[in-house]
Amino acid sequence: MDVLKEQIRNLAKSEFARLVELKYGHSHDVIGEITVANVLGGERGMRTMLTDTSDLDPLGGIRYRKMTLREANSALPKPDGSTVGLPEGAFWLLLTGEVPSEAIMHEFNSELHRRSQLPDEVITIIDSLPRDMHPMTQLSIAVLALQPYSVFSKGYFQGDLRKSDYWESILEDAVTLVARVPQIAARIYRRSFHHDDQISSDPHLDWAANFARMLGVSDDPLFEDVMRLYMLLHADHEGGNVSAHTTHLVGSALADPYYAFAAGVCGLAGPLHGIANQESLKWLESCMADHNGRIPTKESVGKFAEKTLREGRVIPGYGHAVLKVADPRYLLEREFCLKNIGDDPMVQLCSIAYEAVPTVLSNTGKVRSPYPNVDAHSGVMLKHFGLSEPDFYTVVFAVSRSMGVMAQLVWARIMQMPIERPKSVTLDHLYDTVLSKSHPQTKSQL
Repeated sequence: MDVLKEQIRNLAKSEFARLVELKYGHSHDVIGEITVANVLGGERGMRTMLTDTSDLDPLGGIRYRKMTLREANSALPKPDGSTVGLPEGAFWLLLTGEVPSEAIMHEFNSELHRRSQLPDEVITIIDSLPRDMHPMTQLSIAVLALQPYSVFSKGYFQGDLRKSDYWESILEDAVTLVARVPQIAARIYRRSFHHDDQISSDPHLDWAANFARMLGVSDDPLFEDVMRLYMLLHADHEGGNVSAHTTHLVGSALADPYYAFAAGVCGLAGPLHGIANQESLKWLESCMADHNGRIPTKESVGKFAEKTLREGRVIPGYGHAVLKVADPRYLLEREFCLKNIGDDPMVQLCSIAYEAVPTVLSNTGKVRSPYPNVDAHSGVMLKHFGLSEPDFYTVVFAVSRSMGVMAQLVWARIMQMPIERPKSVTLDHLYDTVLSKSHPQTKSQL
């Protein structure tokens, strides 16, 4: 942890100085405008948050500390024989801005294993939950059960912490949380779907491979790479998505990382945020079933997509709020699957859909981005290796995203970001503001 803290401090010195310059030298400079569409459209696209860990380029996809995912995957340390970078290396990158060496990763993995054991009280709480309770509900409860062990909360309420030092105890909690979330998730999975037949942790494995082992769904060594790739690609995605923003919002009140992440998990459980991969898998399976289990042609997939749209439904896994190209995360998963499991009919169907669906969506004239996002492939990839319970897919997502939101939370405290408190307006206010500008006489008639 000493090396991790030192690298963070080195970056924090320059970054905090830049923030102070902007805050006190340019605080009244205008960087954008707010429209009625912003207020009524979920604040989509409004640039009102500071998040340095990652940035979403409409043409290049998500960047981790200015590195594309392809660049990050190439640069990060890898296990012997693997082509996939260690996702805990991405966590280090998000925290420090530096690609870790193999020696650093070896030590960091040892630290994660050292912190990973769940307290007996938390295990008792997990094991007391109904096995048919949704896995995301169980995950949120289990994360909250870790809260009494928060280093930050203890130090804060004892009065031992200075504001400039908050980040160090937040970091302690963040690393422990990331270490323990796979343990929680695997325990929930084995209880809910495998009669509580638990599989022990292996301290010799890396973070993602150990999670793959504890799930116990496949003995294929390739499944370890699948989990590494999934965790790497889903680790961070700017700060404005529901789970990241929720974690940031709750953390801005100085709630500790356990409170904040549990809230983020609840946001991720919402069907508009975290279940797109299972919805995409269902759509592909429906397409296959519609063709009696045979791999359809490009033309047939196009017709099935058109039918979906005629029925007033969306095609899950296609389109993106920001991207104007195919999601690089999708492309990396596609390349991996075609190389390693290309004979799987569902992987072949994914490729056919990749060729057919964007044209169908473009022809409607209503879709700004008709290209596939990461959710169009990840469900197929997980199911191929035996992870076939869709309700658990969002938990896997949460395990991965823990790294990004925890890195963001650490940096929010480094930058001493204040409690988030936007101003809400009434519908009358919008009417008065807008109509008084365009139709002055109308305002008096309201």
